[in-house]
Amino acid sequence: MVLPLKNIVYDVIKAEKNTTDEELIKLLKKQNIETSKNDINKILLHLEIMNLISVRWIGKNSKRIELSEGNTQQSNALW
Repeated sequence: MVLPLKNIVYDVIKAEKNTTDEELIKLLKKQNIETSKNDINKILLHLEIMNLISVRWIGKNSKRIELSEGNTQQSNALW
């Protein structure tokens, strides 16, 4: 069974604790997952709405991604 990309992205962020969008794309490429920045942005928006992560701008073209501090639940949902 192949996990949805949202689950994979969340697992990578959870393992890193905090990262940038560029670093996230590099980490996904190491796992042989090719995706566009547009797809990553949609996934990040979805995860942020679910209050699993927090996304902040750290520059003109870069975002900082962190796990939400109130997120103590183990999420096993297949979105």
